[in-house]
Amino acid sequence: MNTIKGKVALITGGTKGIGFGIAEALLSQGLKVAITSRDEDSAKAAAKTLGERTNTDKHVLGLKADVRLLESQEDAVKQTIAEFGQLDIVIANAGLGHFGSIEELTSKQWNEVIDTNLTGVFNSIKASVDALKKTKGYYITISSLAGTNFFAGGSAYNASKFGVTGFTQAVMLDLRQHGIKVSTIMPGSVSTHFNGNEPSDKGDWKIQIEDLGEIVVDLLRMNPRTLPSKIEVRPTTPK
Repeated sequence: MNTIKGKVALITGGTKGIGFGIAEALLSQGLKVAITSRDEDSAKAAAKTLGERTNTDKHVLGLKADVRLLESQEDAVKQTIAEFGQLDIVIANAGLGHFGSIEELTSKQWNEVIDTNLTGVFNSIKASVDALKKTKGYYITISSLAGTNFFAGGSAYNASKFGVTGFTQAVMLDLRQHGIKVSTIMPGSVSTHFNGNEPSDKGDWKIQIEDLGEIVVDLLRMNPRTLPSKIEVRPTTPK
């Protein structure tokens, strides 16, 4: 089993939902974690909440960063290393969705989805390659089952997540020579606020954010010789 306590992770879009759940799981295992948001107040508030919930206020950092901008991601990497001394893990999680027929979808909506969900993953990895070469680190991208299963009204979201899945697998082949591990997680229905949903007891059948946090911990603990490069995750009994 790989030792993960004391390692440093950077999670994009970590103020709520999947990113927040992963951050909480990593802090609970003794890691140091930086989370990002486009809104600085949200990042700092979420970091404070995480610190209080896990009693690790010295080990969590909230940063303002926009995954759509490479220089913003480079700055987040620099700030994380300045605070914690190194960078071992990058979780490229930030994402959004606009849904509707191609007849209705606007170019602005298309660009926002692609720039955030796909180019944002490129920027997050590109900005941190040198840092992860030094630590023989781990990249984990959050794709979706929408990255392998297309559906009506999902052209922008499908395109972004198909892209994330393919991009991540190619990057895995690029970086394995440096001792860097790369995986993508492809969840189905998750109980979050995504796309205007409101988590409630009615969503108990869905994947919970702590479940995804547990998966990330398991990946990080796995013997370095073994790499689950693509993980599909579904609710056991969907409704």
